[in-house]
This record gives sequence, structure tokens and C-alpha cells, in this order.
Amino acid sequence: MSAGSISLGRGKGAKKHSKKTAKKRAKKRTRARVSPEYNMLLTATLCLLALGAVMVFSASSTTRVLQNGGLSDSAFYLKRTLMFGAVALVIMHVTARIGLEKIRELTPLLLGGSVFLLVAVLGAGTEVNGATRWIGGGFLQIQPSELAKVALILYGADLLARKPKRTRSLDGMMPFLLVTAVSCGLIMLEPDMGTTMVIVFAVAATLVAAGARPADLGKIALVIGGLALLMSIVEPYRMARLTAFLHPTADPSGAGFQAAQAKVALGSGGIFGVGIGNGISKAFYLPEAHTDMITAVIGEELGLAGITAVVGLFGLFGYAGLKTAQKAKDNYSKLLVAGLTSLVLVQATINLFAVMGLAPLTGVPLPFVSYGNSSLMATLFAVGLILNVARGGSAKAARGSTTGAGKLRVVEGGRTPTKKKSQRSGARSAREAKGGRSGGGNGGARRTRHGGRRRASG
Repeated sequence: MSAGSISLGRGKGAKKHSKKTAKKRAKKRTRARVSPEYNMLLTATLCLLALGAVMVFSASSTTRVLQNGGLSDSAFYLKRTLMFGAVALVIMHVTARIGLEKIRELTPLLLGGSVFLLVAVLGAGTEVNGATRWIGGGFLQIQPSELAKVALILYGADLLARKPKRTRSLDGMMPFLLVTAVSCGLIMLEPDMGTTMVIVFAVAATLVAAGARPADLGKIALVIGGLALLMSIVEPYRMARLTAFLHPTADPSGAGFQAAQAKVALGSGGIFGVGIGNGISKAFYLPEAHTDMITAVIGEELGLAGITAVVGLFGLFGYAGLKTAQKAKDNYSKLLVAGLTSLVLVQATINLFAVMGLAPLTGVPLPFVSYGNSSLMATLFAVGLILNVARGGSAKAARGSTTGAGKLRVVEGGRTPTKKKSQRSGARSAREAKGGRSGGGNGGARRTRHGGRRRASG
């Protein structure tokens, strides 16, 4: 073999080695850039998912055996949770690493698709327990309202980031409000009051983060409150739920049965619970224990300590999410993270309050924990977007967006960003310097004369 071929082989080897070294350094830099909020968000999410898998198996295995006999698959819901959870984690991983601009460009498609599915589910959906909320067949059933929740936050963040001045009037916010009203109207026809409540509160949080005036928010709240009261009067079962929430012992075997049994389950758990798998309420007294009422199962089997851990994990998630929104590079990222974090926290709060008897039971699952394939995938998609921003992702300003009006005081904690502070201080110092050169000469002379007089008289 010639010397030239040997040197060529060495050159190729050196190039490969240098490429590998460069990749390693790039990975190290990426890890170094990961913010503490990213780690907190990921830790809280994974811990809640792990807890959810355990509690779904505990809550569903007993009921499967009691309903279908000893030959039934007691791990049926656990297997489906693990399968769809794996797919949802892949979605979260991909969403956390792709460009945020692509998601912003796909927002009209996601919103239009969610509205189309909301219409389709009313005509071709599957009815379960008197509600038509799912479309599809077999294990590929989709709940369109879960996609609509995330799509509305994406749309609102994009719209309000393009023109932040929209939040200064009801007319400016009207496109966002109308799209939200249409989506909520379709969801109420299923009917699904719980998801509607989650959307309303999450949209309100997005508007607050965007700087909407309290007076305008009050007018919107009055309209929504009037519509909610009207719908409760029209549908007797909704009024029964409200009265059961206020007086659960008035009808303990009827409308107040679920609320009363949830309190019994929580109370019987004590401080540390009766142990995983040893709960009794899930088998005989709590309908849909692995979905809406899984918090009661946690309270019975893990006690106050388990409920406190769940609340602490959601608190960690909320803190890291809002901190990420505060540190985001652009208005779109700020509003997107604030809205999606509020979406998760609102849903968790409604579920926890309902089980504890502090809110009406509306069938809202506990994020990450309750069994629900569509809910899990939509929630982890939202978490992927939050992680994307926590990693430093941002979206470029869209065409037609206004500049100079993008200060979001609510998200930024009422403070002026550091860059703007430095620019203003620089401009102020420049004006003072200019004033010193032009009109400051006489002032300097006067100060010198006065100073001279003081020194002379002293």
C-alpha cells in the first residue's frame, strides 16, 4: 500500500473523529443550555405519569374481575395506558425539539380540524353513558374536545401575539371569543360541561396573560355566567349536580351518591392510606374510578400523603411553566406557555376540587393520572410545546404584527424587560449628555460661579 493511500485513510479517520468530537461538544452545550424549569417540568410530568399508571391498574383491575369474572384481563386498562402513553411520550419528545414556527404555521389546520371533528362527532360519534364525545372504533377512538382545548390556546396565542393591542377592547378580542364560543357550543351539544369549563378558564387565563382589561373580563364573565345558569335551568340533570354539590347529603343515594362516596373514600384513607390495591370504594361505590374519580382512589389508598404529593407535583409543574413563560424570548412563546400551563392547572384544580366536594362533579379527568387516551396524548402534546420554550425555542414575529406594543406585564411580573431597561437608560444618558453639551454650559458656568462664591464666602 502506498504512502498516499495511508495518509488519505488517516485523513478520513481524523475527519470522522473530529465530527464525533463536534457532536459530543454540541450535545454537552445543549445539556448545559437546558434550564432548571425544563428539568422541573419533565420531572413533574414523568412522576405524575408513573403514578397514573400504578393507580389506573389499582382502580381498574378489581372492577374488571368483578364485572367479567376471574378469566377477565385485569390489566386491560393498564396495557392501553402504557401503549398510548408511549405514543404520547414520543409526541412530546418530537414537539419539544421541532421548530416552534412550524407549530405556529400549523395552528389554522389544527383549529379547523378540531372544529370539523367536533361537528362530525355529533353525527357519527359513539355514545357512552348518554354522551356522544368519541369518534372512531375499537381502540382508536378519539375525543375531539381534547384536541380543541390545545388548538384554541394555540390560536389565541398566535392572534394576540400578532397584535397585542387587541386586548385593549372587546372588539379586538372578538375573533378569539367567537371561535371559543363556537367550539364550546359544539362541546356542550355532546354534552360535556366539564371540558367547556376547562376551556373557558384556560382562555380567560390566556387573556389575562395578554393584558386584557378587568372591566372587559368582567363583562365576558357576566355573559358566560348567564348562559351557564340558563343551561342549568333547561337541563334538569345539571341543576341536580349543582344542588348535589351544595347539599350532597340531601340525596345520598341519588344525585349526591358519587360526591358522598368520594368523601368517604378520602376520609377512610387517613394520613398514609390503606395501601395500594387495598381500597374498597373503587370496587363497589365509585363509578368510573379509573377516570374521573381516580383522585378519591389515591386518597383512600395513599392517604393525605398521596394527595399532598399530587398537589405538590402540579404545583411544581405550574411554577416551572409560568417561570418559563416569564423567561420566554417572544410574546407568542410567553402567551403559549402561559395558556397551556393554565390549561393543565385548571383541569387538575377542577378535578381535585370536585372530588373534595368543593366544586360540582363534571367528569373532568386528572391530567397525566386518569385513564383517557385522547386526554393523555393532547396533554403531553401541550407539555412538549412548553418544554420546547423551556429549551430556548421561540417563534419569529409573524407578518403584520405590531412592534413596540408587545409588553406583557402580567407574564413578566409587571417589570420592564432587561434589554428595554438598558435601552431606556442608554437613551436617557445620551439626552443628559446632549443637554450638558448644549444648554449645560451656562448651567455649568452658573454652578462654577455659585461654587466660587461659596468658596469665597467660606
